[in-house]
Amino acid sequence: MKNLTATELNEWKKLGTIHLLIDVRESYEVETCAIGGINIPMADVFSNIDKIPKDIPVVIHCKSGRRSCAVIHALETKYHYTNLYSLEGGIMAWIENIDHSLVKY
Repeated sequence: MKNLTATELNEWKKLGTIHLLIDVRESYEVETCAIGGINIPMADVFSNIDKIPKDIPVVIHCKSGRRSCAVIHALETKYHYTNLYSLEGGIMAWIENIDHSLVKY
C-alpha cells in the first residue's frame, strides 16, 4: 500500500498536482473539520465506485489512517486499483503538520 504524508499532500496541492482527495469519514466528522476533496463515508465506498477514478492518483483519508487503509485494501483487492494513496496519520497528521487551525476531535 502506498502512503502519502501530510507534507507530501500539501506539496501536491501547492504544485497543482492532479489528484482526487476522498475523505472516508462520516459526515458529522467532516462537519467538524475538513481538508477538501469529496466525502464518501467508508460504508458507502462500494456504492460510489463510479466516483473513484483509476487514471489519476487518488488520496484517501480518514481520522487516523485505519479506515483509509482498509478501504484501499478492499479497492485494490476487489477492483484492482493501483493508483491509491493513504494519507499517513489521516486528518490528525494534517492538523499536526500543516493546518493547526483545524479542530482536533
